[in-house]
Amino acid sequence: MKQQLLFVGNTFRLNHSFERYIIRHVKSKVANIDAISYFNESDKQLFLDLEKMLQSHTNILIVTTQNSFTVVGKFLSTITGDNLTLIEGMLIPSQTISYEKESYLISHNNLKINVILAKENSVLPAILFEDANPTHLLHIFEESMHTLQEQLKPLALSHEVRLSFSQIVDGWIQVYVQSNRFGNIERFLTVAENLYTNRSISTSNIINYIISKLQSHHKKVTFAESCTGGLLSYLFTRKSGASDIFDGSLITYSNVLKANWLAVDEETLIQYGAVSSEVVKEMSEGALDVSHADYALSVSGIAGPNGGTKEKPVGSVYISAHSKSQNKVEYLSFQGDRNYVQEQSAFYAVKMLLQIDKKLFFNNIPKTLDK
Repeated sequence: MKQQLLFVGNTFRLNHSFERYIIRHVKSKVANIDAISYFNESDKQLFLDLEKMLQSHTNILIVTTQNSFTVVGKFLSTITGDNLTLIEGMLIPSQTISYEKESYLISHNNLKINVILAKENSVLPAILFEDANPTHLLHIFEESMHTLQEQLKPLALSHEVRLSFSQIVDGWIQVYVQSNRFGNIERFLTVAENLYTNRSISTSNIINYIISKLQSHHKKVTFAESCTGGLLSYLFTRKSGASDIFDGSLITYSNVLKANWLAVDEETLIQYGAVSSEVVKEMSEGALDVSHADYALSVSGIAGPNGGTKEKPVGSVYISAHSKSQNKVEYLSFQGDRNYVQEQSAFYAVKMLLQIDKKLFFNNIPKTLDK
């Protein structure tokens, strides 16, 4: 069964931070959204599209502005042959099966429609919409997409689950697992994790997972960032619990600050340039020294669209992952616009953090199937 998110109101097209907040919140409650659509308050197409969605077996979560909240209720009442009624200050369909302040849920032909009123600079009302197709997420590292699909698709058939694949960066593939009617997701995940011991993590959010692992082992991480401009720090500090494992990081965009803040040798900068394996290695060493953390990640590269050379074209990025016992450096050549290069750089650094201490981040003991 499909699930769709509808925005009704110009506000959501104009206020991008508000829009992103709503999408984050919705996906935390309803992980599997098949499509997102946008309508203006006066869009005549909305009524026709709502009719089609209900005929095509689509559950719908509708986010409205103050001006469109009652209009949407009228449309739904007309489509379902219902009438509007006043309940606790809300004009909503009389056959509403559940409601809270500024949120109501109706059922039509076994489909669910949840309408919520979203106000800027305010907490969203309760989402009463249940995820009809919950998705489990499996992260698998250091395996090609082709090999992974060949190995997992037969397993998926035998356990009656559906798989979708997405490559975050080279060597990191996310597998989205959904159950068929008689599927056994837990058993599939157990088999898959045993197949990829020390290379797989089952979690809905990898950053939360890392924070939890570092918390439980009383360890900390720090960053030295150049081309990513603080994106690594943001990935972690946007999650609750980051203060337990992260005291801070250094954004050293210029060579002067790389030398003064991170103690990168000026001769290294002159000889090899800021975008080099030698410099990121010293950046991570300096970050560990100044922070006394257990792990450091450093990134330096050319995000573009300008600044590239024949020797170091746009997308060239060096990343260092440093623990107290080893320092690994990798060169990457990313494609895409400036922001995509930055995001790929940050996620590749996260991958390198996981791999520099597999004993901490990966489960080493195969799970039993006798349950």
